[in-house]
Amino acid sequence: MHEELSENIVTGEQPEIRRLNWGCGGLNKPGWINSDRADFKGIDLVADILEGLPLESNSIDYAVSIHALPEIAYPDLVPTLEELRRVLKAGGILRLELPDLDKAIQAYRNGDRDYFLIPDSDSGTIGGKLVTQMVWYGWSRSLFTHDFTEELLFKAGFSRVNRCSYCHTASPFPEIVELDSREHESLYIEAVK
Repeated sequence: MHEELSENIVTGEQPEIRRLNWGCGGLNKPGWINSDRADFKGIDLVADILEGLPLESNSIDYAVSIHALPEIAYPDLVPTLEELRRVLKAGGILRLELPDLDKAIQAYRNGDRDYFLIPDSDSGTIGGKLVTQMVWYGWSRSLFTHDFTEELLFKAGFSRVNRCSYCHTASPFPEIVELDSREHESLYIEAVK
């Protein structure tokens, strides 16, 4: 490791940034280590995070997860975050994009039917749209707010947590936001190992 670092300093080359796209589903991106428990085309690592990711400890500069954590049951949330923390280098960043329960409740209270992605054929009432969207037809097992997510990240051992917004980061990696999506329904949060 020290030889590699010394060589990079002499040649002026920057060390390669290793970045993990955890829970990517079929949305794998070039330049990322794309990981999911399902074997979609283009997945680099097929693994159940609860059994451990086949990555060395302290080997990833930053990890991003887009709407994957809701598929994890409540008792497994902290162990999942601990595993993501394990693979991060010291000072590494975990960026989470999650469905924002506060935004959904506000839309429900405001009677904003357009907020919800659920067609009337699936649920005609705004309450039905709220519930169906938050559990996403049974795929989501956990719901998230900023403060609850912060609490989980601290329990998992992260040293600092920053609330962020769509395409904005508090990290030293401006490209960490390139996977951001679903701005209208999401919260964004980053944690530092």
